[in-house]
Amino acid sequence: MGIEGIGARVARKEDKRFITGAGRYVDDFVLPGMKHAAFVRSPHAHADIAGIDVEAAKAMPGVVGVLTGRELKTDGIGNLICGWMIHSKDGTPMKMGAWSPLAVDRVRYVGDAVAIVVADTKGQARDAAEAVEVSYRELPAVTDAVKALEPGAPQLHPEADNNLIFDWDIGNADETAAAFARAAHVVKIDITNNRLVPNAMEPRAALGHYDKAEDHYTCWTTSQNPHVARLVMSAFYNIAPENKLRVIAPDVGGGFGSKIFIYPEEIVCLWASKKTGVPVKWVGDRTESFLTDAHGRDHATHAEMAFDGDHRVIGLKVETKANFGAYMSLFSSSVPTYLYATLLSGQYNIPAIHANVKAIYTNTAPVDAYRGAGRPEATFVMERLMETAARQLGVSPAELRRKNFITEFPHQTPVIMCYDAGDYAASLDAAMKAADYQGFPQRREEAKRRGKLRGIGLSCYIEACGIAPSAAVGSLGAGVGLWESAEVRVNAVGTIEVLTGSHSHGQGHETSFAQLVTERFGVPIDSVSIVHGDTDKVQMGMGTYGSRSGAVGMSAIVKALDKVEAKAKKIAAHLLEADEGDIVIEEGACKVAGTDKSVPWFQLALAAYTAHNLPGGMEPGLKETAFYDPSNFTFPAGCYVCEVEVDPETGVTKIVQFVAADDFGNIINPMIVEGQVHGGIAQGVGQALLEGAHYDPDSGQLLTASYMDYTMPRADDLPSFQVSTSNTPCPGNPLGMKGCGEAGAIGSPPAVINAITDAIGTDELTMPATPQKVWAAIRKH
Repeated sequence: MGIEGIGARVARKEDKRFITGAGRYVDDFVLPGMKHAAFVRSPHAHADIAGIDVEAAKAMPGVVGVLTGRELKTDGIGNLICGWMIHSKDGTPMKMGAWSPLAVDRVRYVGDAVAIVVADTKGQARDAAEAVEVSYRELPAVTDAVKALEPGAPQLHPEADNNLIFDWDIGNADETAAAFARAAHVVKIDITNNRLVPNAMEPRAALGHYDKAEDHYTCWTTSQNPHVARLVMSAFYNIAPENKLRVIAPDVGGGFGSKIFIYPEEIVCLWASKKTGVPVKWVGDRTESFLTDAHGRDHATHAEMAFDGDHRVIGLKVETKANFGAYMSLFSSSVPTYLYATLLSGQYNIPAIHANVKAIYTNTAPVDAYRGAGRPEATFVMERLMETAARQLGVSPAELRRKNFITEFPHQTPVIMCYDAGDYAASLDAAMKAADYQGFPQRREEAKRRGKLRGIGLSCYIEACGIAPSAAVGSLGAGVGLWESAEVRVNAVGTIEVLTGSHSHGQGHETSFAQLVTERFGVPIDSVSIVHGDTDKVQMGMGTYGSRSGAVGMSAIVKALDKVEAKAKKIAAHLLEADEGDIVIEEGACKVAGTDKSVPWFQLALAAYTAHNLPGGMEPGLKETAFYDPSNFTFPAGCYVCEVEVDPETGVTKIVQFVAADDFGNIINPMIVEGQVHGGIAQGVGQALLEGAHYDPDSGQLLTASYMDYTMPRADDLPSFQVSTSNTPCPGNPLGMKGCGEAGAIGSPPAVINAITDAIGTDELTMPATPQKVWAAIRKH
């Protein structure tokens, strides 16, 4: 490891422009003749559209055009789709209701887009949008997934009887039933995983430009995967052929999964640009973000865990009702199925598992992947079960987990996943030591003397990252492959450009990806540039989500670097009149091992391009491309310990200690990894204590549509985290990496809730554990 190579704590290169206000976000782009857009959105959760009168709006100052869904359909623009096919347990395909980018006949949630207004200024567009007269015939609404399945509930889509999208299961029901029949003890819990709003710093935005002379479209958008956006908008939404569409995702101010998907606004802005003849920009405000960004979580689950007489888990049954909102979003079907139920073995050796998932439409914002995407929901089920079981069995929560840990690898679970490597006991030991777990009883007694309730909670999580391989996910219904691409260009003076299909929206790729190159060739990190986010520069890529940038994106870079290194060594051997096997690359030079003969890296690069003296038959240049398709998921895991103090008079919970011990395999930049863990824990604590999207059950209005109502975590809600990492390298990729971006949000919610329930002496507590809920639980107990 060099001072800037793999394992070095290198400060992020990209932060210079971010902290000086020099970042380039979608809203920073201004094109000649550009106009601004505002969307007319439904104020009703469920209503038929009786008519739309746009004449008054068209006559207002600065208005260039007012367009509706009927015009969009006349032009052949397609409906939004879900890209992962799920079949019900009876073999029938999922019931995907039609989602037009602009509603034509019916609206199905508050915020559903009905029309777009294009005007000279943002203010003029918004004023004119208010002048569009939409006549609605309001219909009954349903916002709760369980109630949406009841007889007589309002029906959202004719394609989905009883609002049921699919009824899916995994595992072996008979074997699981047999395990429960012989169980010595059964633990049962009912869990609500609360709905969340992602709240990235930068709201979504889109700038569409149709160039009539070239018959070409360009879309600047806040996307985590611009290539997938181009693919879907071309192949399914009929915007333009791929060769006539460029998608650019510049600096993006956070995503957390909510910017993976293609939304109506991107489609409509591109279409509106052609219709009006001007570039069209839309930048959402925070209220639009609350109403229309894909929400996360929202599961209602009943789970049961069976133990034998020796306290070993012998069976698990899980029934989950997943609220999908009004429409199926791009990856929504995969979240409560293959990203959730396949992780229900947790870190534990469970011989029999059966899970059933029902996906349900409601009159709420669409729900899709949010940081962790299914893995937090699975971990919450498992870790609440284990903690509750320990209390009912009267045993140590730590030792109950230890007794049931998987200890031999590879390990095939009953729910598809094959874990490749791990040491779960090591993470548990590290976390307990850092938290002084043995000293907790004394701290509890001290708190009791002060009139406070003290509790400690564990969470041992596992997740699946780097969703792969393509053949496997294809067989499970995925509509795309999940490989990644990279191109490494060594320029004539020795500087290096890396073109990657991974997208960075806060993860520090421009630094950590460059560290790979520095490690390999010994060039200064400032000599390495990372290019991403532009479909005209990077040929193809699958974007960033599911903690895949390291294990998949960097592995593609490694493959391209291997090819560059091989060619460079051939050139160096020729120039130095040495055997190729004796060439080593270090400290910015190609050297003959054991001698003082060398050629500086920049001279070697120049030789590749002047081509005056190359090995016979070799092509000039030094540039290579690679695609990497993983052989398996990666499986980060860890143990979190949360210690809380609760005021029994007010129900206020204070986190007094939070310890995280993670196993991410090999780490490129420890500082960036720590930042990812810190951010993830903050989001997990937010879910556990504060956050929750709530709809009025009768009107379907979002009651938490601003920061006045939706409680985000602030600095004084969080402790100073103690984080550490251990390392069992992943055998499935060349870097031995596992992924770290989602771990904090996966492991922290159950640790917090387990600590609070330990403090107050009852397991009946739902997220978010607000002071009112905690106070009421104490009184009920």
